[in-house]
Amino acid sequence: MFSVILQNDTQQVEKNEGFFQVNGQKLAWDIQWLGEGKIHLIKGNESLEAELIDWDRETQSMRIRLGYQTATIQLKDRFDLLLEKMGMSAAGSGALKDIKAPMPGLILDLKVKPGDEVKKGDVVLILEAMKMENIIKAPGDGVVKEVKVNLKQSVEKNQVLIQF
Repeated sequence: MFSVILQNDTQQVEKNEGFFQVNGQKLAWDIQWLGEGKIHLIKGNESLEAELIDWDRETQSMRIRLGYQTATIQLKDRFDLLLEKMGMSAAGSGALKDIKAPMPGLILDLKVKPGDEVKKGDVVLILEAMKMENIIKAPGDGVVKEVKVNLKQSVEKNQVLIQF
């Protein structure tokens, strides 16, 4: 399952046994691939061609031409949605707000303190979970506003660890 965002309207899309479901309803469209980046759609009595104009891997968005109009669509798979729910962003876009614990665990090391400036990818803390060390990195650039945890503290899933 993944989310499709078109003009601030979010739809949940899922592919099941050769057909698509949008928000739990079966999509009654006939979709035929014409070639690289081109498809032909039939919806009822309406026939349209769609073409991929541009794909931005970083933001997971695409520009498509549908008939005579163009639109920008952003895709988010279940991992992107999980990162978003934890206060992170796979694309690292926008201002950082906070980092949440991806799972229950124990804080082994804190690499930042309030006032520290971090860049995307900088290690901010190490979380031990299930006897494994998990390196938590900054998903974007920001300045640490508050560290909400201490060394050797147990944390719960989705608990705010660091605020920006």
